[in-house]
This record gives sequence, structure tokens and C-alpha cells, in this order.
Amino acid sequence: MQASTYLHFNGNCKEAMTFYADVLGGEMTMLMQFKDAPEEVCKNIPEEAMELTMHCTVEAGDFSIMGSDFFNENEAFAKGNNFAVSINTEDEDEAIAIFNGLSSDGAFVMMPIEEAFWGGKFGMLRDKYGVNWMISVEEQIA
Repeated sequence: MQASTYLHFNGNCKEAMTFYADVLGGEMTMLMQFKDAPEEVCKNIPEEAMELTMHCTVEAGDFSIMGSDFFNENEAFAKGNNFAVSINTEDEDEAIAIFNGLSSDGAFVMMPIEEAFWGGKFGMLRDKYGVNWMISVEEQIA
């Protein structure tokens, strides 16, 4: 299991992550805009959001920072509370147990764990303490 910090930005993710890569002596190893996602994912995303960053990874040394531009029709961007703990695992049972444990007692499930178009499974929630979590199961290649 591996944990990383996941940051959300208000339309300036690429700029911020480029800055962090420069300061930390790292490199941007992944950049995907919403327009790069499959059509079935994009069908509910407004045109003005297509240029926003859907996912970005900066690697520096032996750690990584991930991020995206905040896009949620149900709530506004909140500066200062724009992060999540991202848990990545290869064990689906472990991921589901973590997700179920964190989503108990009045937590808000933003996205249940389900198949992700990039492979594997993914889910998001806000636990009863207000902490945002992202749980990923790596795709198993036989």
C-alpha cells in the first residue's frame, strides 16, 4: 500500500504543479486534461471545463504529489481544504475494506469504488472528520 498527497486547484493546477516540480527538483510525469478522457466520461462535463486538469503527477526523489483542478457541480472550491489522502493498493479486498471503514458513521461518498476508465478501480469519500480520501486499486495484468 502506498499513500500520497492529492491537491485540488481552482483552475491553475498545471501552473502550480509545474512550480512544485521546479522547486522540488522533480518532473511532471503525468498530465491529463478533461478533454483527454473518453467520451463517456466527458459527456457530463461542460465545455468550459475541458481545458482543466483532470489529473497530474509530479515525482521528486522517492515521493510524488498528485493533483487536479477542482470540478464539482455540488460544491464550491474551498481554498485551504483542497487536498485528499490518496491510498493506492494492488489488493482489491484491502481497498474495499479501507473504503468501507472510512465511509462509515455518516461519511459522504463522492464516488463509490468502481471500474475506472484508466484501469483498475477508484473511489472517493469524505470521512466523518471531514478528511477527503481517494482509494485506488491498481489494474491487475495477467
